Amino acid sequence: MTGIHPTAIIEDGAQLGADVSIGPYCLVGADVALGDGVTLLSHVVVAGRTTVGAGTTVYPFASLGHPPQDLKYKGEPSRLQVGANCVIREHVTMNPGTEGGGMLTKVGDHCLFMVGAHVAHDCQLGNHVILVNNATLAGHVAVDDWAILGGLSAVHQFVRIGRHAMIGGMSGVENDVIPYGSVMGNRARLSGLNIVGLRRRGFDRETIHAMRAAYRLLFAHEGTMAERVADVAEMFADNEPVMEIVNFVGTDSSRAICQPAMDDAA
Repeated sequence: MTGIHPTAIIEDGAQLGADVSIGPYCLVGADVALGDGVTLLSHVVVAGRTTVGAGTTVYPFASLGHPPQDLKYKGEPSRLQVGANCVIREHVTMNPGTEGGGMLTKVGDHCLFMVGAHVAHDCQLGNHVILVNNATLAGHVAVDDWAILGGLSAVHQFVRIGRHAMIGGMSGVENDVIPYGSVMGNRARLSGLNIVGLRRRGFDRETIHAMRAAYRLLFAHEGTMAERVADVAEMFADNEPVMEIVNFVGTDSSRAICQPAMDDAA
C-alpha cells in the first residue's frame, strides 16, 4: 500500500516501494525509485535518476536529483543514490554525478542532513554522516562514516574527510581531514582529535591515549611528514585507529593534509 496525496504528481515510470507516503505538492520523476517506507512530507521534488533507500524521510522543499551545478555537465545519464533510514530536512539539495566523477553521487545509510545542507555532484558519503544547518559540500568530496560537519561549514572540491572527524561550525575546509580529527576556522586548521566523538562511540581510554600520543608525534615540528608517518606506523602498528590515520595520510590525494596551527602542533 502507498499513500499519495491527490495534489502530488508521480510521473509514469517512477518506482514506488511498499508503504511509501507522498504528501501534498510533491513531484516524483519518471526515473526515480523510492524504497519501502520512504516518506516525502510535502513540496518535495525528486528528479533525475535518483534512488532513495527504505525508511528515509524527506522534509518540505528539499530538492533531490536535479542537474549538477557544474558547467561541464552535458546531460549525461548520471545518478544520485541516497541510502536507507536517512533524514533529509527542509531545503536540502543533492545533485547527481558527472562524467568527470564516476557518474554517481552516493549517500550512505542513517545520515542526517539538517536545513539547507548541500551535497554536490560526485560526492561520496558513508553511513551515519551528519551535515548541520547550511553545511555545504563542493563536488567530488568524500566523507567517511560518523563524520559531523558543523553549521555553515563549507568543504572544497576533492577534499577527503575521514571517519569520526568533526568539522567546526563556519569552517572553510580546503584540505583533507584525518580520521578522528577535529578542525575549525577559516581556513580550517586541525585543533586536535575528536575526543568527545570517540568517547560517544565507545573507544576505550587506552586506545584514546595511544591516539593522542600518535597525533602529537605525527604533527610534531621535527622531521618531515614522511618520516613522522613512518615512525608512527612502527610504534603503533597494533592500534587500528592510529593505522587508519596513517593509511589515510599515505593515500594519494589532490589535496594536502589539514595541519594544526603552528602553536598547536605539539
